[in-house]
Amino acid sequence: MTTDERTDGGPVDLHYTPSADFTVTEGPRDIGLCFVGDGFVAGYGDPKALGWVSRVVGRTDTQDAGLTSYNLGVRGSSSADVMNRWRVECPPRWVGRSERRLVVSVGAEDVAQGLTTARSRLNLANILDEASSTGIACFVVGPTPTLDHEVNDRVRVLMEAQSDVCQRRGVPFVDCFTPLASHDQWQSDLAAGDAVHPGQAGYGLIAWLVLNNGWQHWLRLDA
Repeated sequence: MTTDERTDGGPVDLHYTPSADFTVTEGPRDIGLCFVGDGFVAGYGDPKALGWVSRVVGRTDTQDAGLTSYNLGVRGSSSADVMNRWRVECPPRWVGRSERRLVVSVGAEDVAQGLTTARSRLNLANILDEASSTGIACFVVGPTPTLDHEVNDRVRVLMEAQSDVCQRRGVPFVDCFTPLASHDQWQSDLAAGDAVHPGQAGYGLIAWLVLNNGWQHWLRLDA
């Protein structure tokens, strides 16, 4: 169990302090950037096969830093799957890198598979706590709305829970739900597809939200 989460999902009034701090080493910067998550991370539904991940990486001003990115999105992955996968899939990709960074984006499958908000919250907390305790910097991108109002009610609750988990740990969190819930272009994109995953325009909107919510600052490339 994490330091400030109960199994019933209720918060415990404790302050989270990681046992290791992320630091930027002196000398040439060599960033290993892993994206873990579900089909949205993989870019499912985008006819350009870019998704939001490749768009974000392509528009990142790396300045003089070396940046190697890895898309580890898997369709059907829940937060529980990601919690188990990142421990195995990310470390080999960080070998030789001076900076280890982890971007987590989960939620849609948790709702689809009927995971409780408490369990989803705990899974994300465990990912962030384990990563932070070993000096890995984390960034979280929240779930997006669908065209189903009942599903959206559950997604909204999950988004708020994820935001709270991140806020308690000082981890950047991008709320994709609120700005897209009533966005005409987003809704049109979903209607043209499976009503859940966007197409080219929708993934561009997610990328814009990520890039404009502290991305460069988190990478410490905004100097």
